[in-house]
Amino acid sequence: MSELIALYQNLRSDTVPLESLVLTLCLMLALGITKVVFKATTALSSNQGGTKAGLDTEASVWFGPRFFDGLMFPLLALVLSYAAKEVWIQTQHEALFKIAIPILLSLVIIRLLARVLSSVFPNSPAIKVLDQGVSYFVWLIALLWITGFLPWVTLELESIHISFGRTKLDLRSLIEGVLSSCLVLVLTLWVSATLERHIVARAIVDLSIRKVATNVLRVFLTFIGLLVALSAVGVDLTALSVLGGGLGVGLGLGLQKLAANYVSGFVILLERSVRIGDQVRISGLEGRITDIKTRYTLIRDAAGRECVLPNEMMVSEKVENLSRAHGRVLLQIHVTIDYASDVPAAQACLVEACSRASSVLKSPPPQAHLLNLGADGLEMTLAFWVDEVESAWISVKSEVNVLVLEALKSHAIVIPSTQRVVRLVREDKVREDLAH
Repeated sequence: MSELIALYQNLRSDTVPLESLVLTLCLMLALGITKVVFKATTALSSNQGGTKAGLDTEASVWFGPRFFDGLMFPLLALVLSYAAKEVWIQTQHEALFKIAIPILLSLVIIRLLARVLSSVFPNSPAIKVLDQGVSYFVWLIALLWITGFLPWVTLELESIHISFGRTKLDLRSLIEGVLSSCLVLVLTLWVSATLERHIVARAIVDLSIRKVATNVLRVFLTFIGLLVALSAVGVDLTALSVLGGGLGVGLGLGLQKLAANYVSGFVILLERSVRIGDQVRISGLEGRITDIKTRYTLIRDAAGRECVLPNEMMVSEKVENLSRAHGRVLLQIHVTIDYASDVPAAQACLVEACSRASSVLKSPPPQAHLLNLGADGLEMTLAFWVDEVESAWISVKSEVNVLVLEALKSHAIVIPSTQRVVRLVREDKVREDLAH
């Protein structure tokens, strides 16, 4: 209770009004500088790119939808308030600064975590829950700091020991290690996201190479950040050699498929045998590649469904790239006509009907071929080309089918119905045949 009494007495000091005025000036100055920098950044981004002005600032860690929602405002306020505090304590006793500094520091940590995680993992419910949990924890630490109970809590945490085999670790060191590791990883994610947005995205135009560079950069920086965090905790990094050996054995035995998919993903992105946006056919699945991850590839079929294929299939199996050589895709429809029909006339009818479709390319022209002499009639195939950027191929095929059906009706070309002959045999007749 003595800490609370001392805090109460400090707040009743005669210097509190002047101290509050100094803090207000620091906050107003930080707010003004943030607003000026926000306007300058917005104007620069709108002049350089032809995008909307608010897009870059909303995605950045320094700003948000409003100029004071990012990291810059609380960080500037913390720096200015701390500088004012160092000057103030030379002649006066501090009271409000003891409260303002922990609050501003907590706000800086919370804003940093929230802006970085929302920028790297947008629209993630788990990240929002993590952000709220860390915010509550940071405010709790700030409350203990302000009320003076933090040294007592740290002493109690040091008295609690946790054993890991032969190693004993107090709870305070464990919590500090976890917090420092999280802070280092958050800073690593921030640096990697900044480099991806401002350097990799501008320097590399090709989507596949950009994907490789982004994945390698993020993995490398995360690995470095993890090593720094472990060093900060006090973990002996030489012990990681044993972990690396065990991980290698695990990859060689139980994680063969997973490792093969990751390696295949980097091979695909580096060789660029298939790229994002290509129209491919693999294992009976035909669709457009929407994204290439390090472990799997996303393919969207004509019905709009997202299909997940392991990258190993993209390397080991036959993949038909329908849009690799040129910007056209070949589509086919099949129709059966009566044996009494004039085949050349039917071919001309099919080609003429297909040519009237709006999405069918005139060069190369559609072609109709007699594919098989089927049991029910003459099986014809109509092949035509469409632009690869055309995504509604079901609509294109439907339009061509309607035109073909109308053309065949107008030229009196019959599409035969499937007929089957069923012969009923009496049971006594079957017995007589078997007896003879």
